[in-house]
Amino acid sequence: MRIDVITIFPELFAPFLATSLVGRAVERGLLAVELHDLRSFSEDRHRSVDDEPYGGGGGMVMAAPPWIRAVRAVCGERRPWRVLLSPQGRRLSDAKVRELALLGEERGLLLLCGRYEGIDERVITTVVDEEVSIGDYVLSGGELPAMVVIEAVSRQVPGVVGFAGSVEQDSFRRGLLDHPHYTRPPVVEGLAVPEVLTSGDHAAIERWRERQAVGATRAKRPDLLEGAELTGDERRALGEGRGDRRPRHP
Repeated sequence: MRIDVITIFPELFAPFLATSLVGRAVERGLLAVELHDLRSFSEDRHRSVDDEPYGGGGGMVMAAPPWIRAVRAVCGERRPWRVLLSPQGRRLSDAKVRELALLGEERGLLLLCGRYEGIDERVITTVVDEEVSIGDYVLSGGELPAMVVIEAVSRQVPGVVGFAGSVEQDSFRRGLLDHPHYTRPPVVEGLAVPEVLTSGDHAAIERWRERQAVGATRAKRPDLLEGAELTGDERRALGEGRGDRRPRHP
């Protein structure tokens, strides 16, 4: 999968693209991320990309011409899906991540990282396919949201995550949060690992995990249950109000 990023701070991406799963995916050729400095597409000697807003007001607005030139130059003969990272965009969800991953595999993605007070609306009108938000809050720019999108989308690329089944078991995949996880030692601060997890009974473990996922979702994100894809056991657990709680310290 190829992902292009247009930003005025390409250096912010260097450590991100050299570490963890994303770095290994790039190294193995499963993911290609190309960074483009927006200032390279400015036509004045100061390499400026912003100006004062029409109508007055505080802050600066990113000008349309450098953005339009940049997008068209990066695309060339290709037609990647062009995404502006914006607090006004559609909320990034697991379903949206999967949608972007499919578009990325078919066409490639182009991520636009705005700054300042925003981008001239004519950029959105002419060279943006959609706006995507990572949450209802405002950051200084689109670079961190772009990294979130790259990280989330890259997990959908076959071979990036060592155990492919773990992607299917991620929180939100079926509208439920994940079940609790435990590892050694067996007792921490007086809290023991649930016996079922050491029983060797894989069917019982799976049932326990299903109940736990329902219980965690009901307790932490009940809003997700409305659209959740529940199995028969999970529906019974929800209806009976079951779902063992995580052990608490006395």
